[in-house]
Amino acid sequence: MTITIVLDPGHGGHDPGAVAKGLQEKDVALQISLAAAERLKAKYEGIRVLLTRTADVFVPLPERTSIANRERADAFVSVHCNAGGGAGGFETYMYSRSANPNTSELQRVLHSEIWRRINPIGVDRDRGPKKADLYVCRETNMPAVLIECLFIDVPADAERLRRADVLDALADGIAAGLASYFGLTSDNQPVSVRIEVNGKYVANGDAIDGRTWGPARIVGEALGASIGWVDRTVTVNGVKLPTRLIGTAGWVPLRPLADVVRARISWDGKSNTVKLKM
Repeated sequence: MTITIVLDPGHGGHDPGAVAKGLQEKDVALQISLAAAERLKAKYEGIRVLLTRTADVFVPLPERTSIANRERADAFVSVHCNAGGGAGGFETYMYSRSANPNTSELQRVLHSEIWRRINPIGVDRDRGPKKADLYVCRETNMPAVLIECLFIDVPADAERLRRADVLDALADGIAAGLASYFGLTSDNQPVSVRIEVNGKYVANGDAIDGRTWGPARIVGEALGASIGWVDRTVTVNGVKLPTRLIGTAGWVPLRPLADVVRARISWDGKSNTVKLKM
């Protein structure tokens, strides 16, 4: 039996959503959703992951829910950023009148899996699981949850939404929450690792199949390398490296990257950290 999941990046096109601190909600929501979809597809079999949009286009609310209902989705997750000032923080929503216990369980596991990933990296306010009369949650025929990924107009939250590790953690949490809800398992599931360059944290990576992968542009540029893209392949100082596409970012194995730029690379097993040093 195939499980169908619909991810819904909020807003898009002429509707930017909340706009503040140089960020637009539509862009952040799409980046997180694409990354979550990529993680689900890469780690688990027997699932079908659909998105209501994969580019900067406007999709009306009725069309979003129609996609999920027409495809007979088993779960619907709408991804947004909050606004309104105050102290900021993270929260999730389900339809206030939902009588389906599966909806509250989906909300519980999503909220928990996301929070336990973003709290250790500096997100310090959990506003809790909530209920409201939200269109996309009300008009879908399956368990549906809307996620508010921090406050785009709160300075501290806006800075967090610019950080690769926070965006990665939000995407990881969405994927892990859905996997937990459906009881999905993977024999080849990546282990999250921390990547440091010259003693400074730069990004999260994945250890899988005996290799540690990381986002090429973030890690490479931190090492002073020139990063390119040729025929869907990342180049580092003109050298093509094995490439995985995670969301919209090209990831490469870190040891070959280190070899190209002549950086020293080491592994700290106690902290699950790859350390690169020029």
